[in-house]
Amino acid sequence: MLDGELFISSVSILWELVHGDEYLRRISALASLGERPLAFDSNVTFFVGENGSGKSTLLEAMAVAYGLNAEGGTSNYTFATRDSHSILHKGIYMERGRLAPRSSFFLRAESFYNVASEADRCSMRPGLSGAMYTNPVTGGKVLLHEMSHGEAFLGFIQDASRDNGLYFLDEPEAALSPSRQLTLLYEMDQLAHHGSQLIVATHSPVLLGLPGARIISFDGGELHEIAYEETESYQVTELFINNRERMLHELLEPRV
Repeated sequence: MLDGELFISSVSILWELVHGDEYLRRISALASLGERPLAFDSNVTFFVGENGSGKSTLLEAMAVAYGLNAEGGTSNYTFATRDSHSILHKGIYMERGRLAPRSSFFLRAESFYNVASEADRCSMRPGLSGAMYTNPVTGGKVLLHEMSHGEAFLGFIQDASRDNGLYFLDEPEAALSPSRQLTLLYEMDQLAHHGSQLIVATHSPVLLGLPGARIISFDGGELHEIAYEETESYQVTELFINNRERMLHELLEPRV
């Protein structure tokens, strides 16, 4: 990056360009972006919040507004299996840096099967080897569908990411074991230190522990920055580990 400049320095929503979906306007955290933008000042920004708080909706809209496929992949991916993304991208306004990223992609664990299918289809074109991705366990080159879901997801990130890139990740922990989440945390740290910008929606207390990352909460009606120890992911996980027997007794107490 140029003098540490981020590829996206802020995002806001021009609601006058978003027509016909009142549901989006009722999400308080998103509505607040019509009044003041969200600034980005760290190479890694995490979106956190309860289900339905708008974090994945905003992440998806930003990725689509940046020119990425709604189902995932790089800017070269144009496939579509189902038109299920919201219209919020039409109102997204992002203040961009002076340089374009060397590479970019949007990945969500829930639709990665479709991304893997498209990646494998492209790699089987005439003149290509047919095996473009590195298995993070064996190190061998294989097709994505020749790996497990988690191996393929991590392998795609490792092979498709570059220094000075822009990456949107939606709940990547859903595809990964705890140990593989630590591997992803390392990969994210390396990318950040080499000029990449990552915007990640997550519930993972492992990923959220990345040093230097900024955590934006969508809970409470408006966007606000919180510390790692203030995240629900951290607090609930810590509470359960330290008080497992008591919590299980309260949760699973037989009904009278």
